[in-house]
Amino acid sequence: MNNQLTALFYVVKPIIPRSIQILLRRRLAARIRMKNRSTWPILESASEIPVGWKGWPEKKQFAFVLSHDVDTQTGHDRCRKLMDLDESLGIRSTFNIVPERYRVSEGLIAEIKARGFGLGVHGLNHNGKLFDSYESFIKQAAKINTYIRSWGTRSFSSPSMHHRLEWMHHLDIITSTSTFDTDPFEPQPDAIGTIFPFFVKNDPSKEGFLEMPSTLPQDFTLFVILGEKGIDIWKEKIAWIASHNGMALLNTHPDYMNFSNAPFHRIEEYPVQLYRDFIIHLTTTYTGLFWNALPHEVAEWVSSDTRKSS
Repeated sequence: MNNQLTALFYVVKPIIPRSIQILLRRRLAARIRMKNRSTWPILESASEIPVGWKGWPEKKQFAFVLSHDVDTQTGHDRCRKLMDLDESLGIRSTFNIVPERYRVSEGLIAEIKARGFGLGVHGLNHNGKLFDSYESFIKQAAKINTYIRSWGTRSFSSPSMHHRLEWMHHLDIITSTSTFDTDPFEPQPDAIGTIFPFFVKNDPSKEGFLEMPSTLPQDFTLFVILGEKGIDIWKEKIAWIASHNGMALLNTHPDYMNFSNAPFHRIEEYPVQLYRDFIIHLTTTYTGLFWNALPHEVAEWVSSDTRKSS
C-alpha cells in the first residue's frame, strides 16, 4: 500500500468486521504474491555481507532471534503458554507488549523478565497512526519512553512494521525491529534489503540504535493471509539465511496461535503445532550451528570492542 491507502485503511478498519478484513487481505495477497515471486520469500541481494562484518560469537554459522509481538488482550493472556512452549523447546525469545491497547499485567511483565525472556515495547496503542506526522510521533515517543523506563527495557518493535527510522532517535532504545529484508505484504512494503542488523544514528547527540530486520515471514502473513498449511517456506528461508551466515529473525504472535487440540479454530488463528514443528526443525537440523540471542545481546555484540577486534 502507498501512504495514502494505508492511512485510509486505518480510518475505515474499525468499522469493517475482522473476518471481512482478512478475506479482503487474502485476495490482495494472492495478487501480490504472484507479482513478487522473484523477490519473496528470498531476495538474493539481501545476502550481501556488510562492510567490516566479522561474523557471530563463537564462530556460529548464523544467528536466530525469536520475537513475539503481542497485539491484543488475547495474545497477552496467552503469553505464559508461549513462554512454557519456548522453554520446553530450549529456545529463548522476546515478548513485545503494547502499553495502551489492552490491560497489561505488571505480573506478566515481571515474569517475562524473571524467566529470562526478553521484553520490548510494541508501539503505544497499535492504531496505525504512530508515524502519521512528526509532531504526533514526538508526543507518542515521550509516552513510549515512559514505558521503556518503567519496564526496564530498551528494545522496540513497531506495530505493523511501520517505520520512519530517521525519527526514531527520539526513542530511548538500543534495538528496534521495525523493518524487514523483503515482505511485499506489509502495509509499508519498502524492503530494507539485508539479512544483517545495521546501526542507525540520525542525530549526533543521540546514542543511536541497532535495527534488526525481520527476515523470516511472519506467522500471520504465512498461515492466516497466505493460507499455508505447512512450514516449507520457513524451512527454505532459514536454510538460505544459514548458508549466507545472516540473521534469521522470526516474529510471531501468540494472538493467532491456537493452543487447543481441537481441529476448529477462528479465521485468524493457525495450529500452534506449525510453530512447534519449525522450532524443532531449527534445533535438530542446525544443532550447534546457530546463536540464539535476545535483541540486546545482538546489539552488545555488534557494538562491542571484542567483536570489532575479533
